Amino acid sequence: MRISPRITALVLFFLAALTTATAHAQNDPTASQYLRLSAFGGATGTYTGFDDGRNLGITAGADLNFGRYFGLYPSAEVRGTYPIHDGGRDAERNILGGLKVEKRFGRFHPYVDFLVGRGQIDYENGGYTREQITYHQTISKVLSPGVGLDFDVNHYFALKADFQGQRYDTPFGDHPHAKALTAGVVYRFDFNHHPHYKK
Repeated sequence: MRISPRITALVLFFLAALTTATAHAQNDPTASQYLRLSAFGGATGTYTGFDDGRNLGITAGADLNFGRYFGLYPSAEVRGTYPIHDGGRDAERNILGGLKVEKRFGRFHPYVDFLVGRGQIDYENGGYTREQITYHQTISKVLSPGVGLDFDVNHYFALKADFQGQRYDTPFGDHPHAKALTAGVVYRFDFNHHPHYKK
């Protein structure tokens, strides 16, 4: 997958920010209560929105939570999805980043997010022909609003159910609207080793 230098720089900046925040949290017990890092991964089933295509893939990502504001918990999120089975139509992969806002009800943490990034569509069966031009691959911006729910198993682990509606662009004028459903696991880092997850 060819990713533009701008997206690469954005991902590297986000990872550098995570590293800096993590180091700060380790040195400052008060700060670590407000900056909370988590990582997640899972299996993703995607209806690609192109010629009845379906993918089975894996999704992995990370969230950096900035504390509580008016009862809500905003986070910066980065994630990527890679197809491991394309269903014979098309294969969609992407790298996304954006804002996630969570509300907590005991063990239940519903959230909404809005992510943007770059995506790639690989067309199977010899490519896709439109107006005498055959496309084997297209790369475009992706807009991805979504909703989800994390359910705490214990202080460190949670189960995740996540839905994303993803809009791709194509050079031949179509805008596939993919629907991606992920079931996975969340791991929360605790650099102060608190016995209970702070609500």
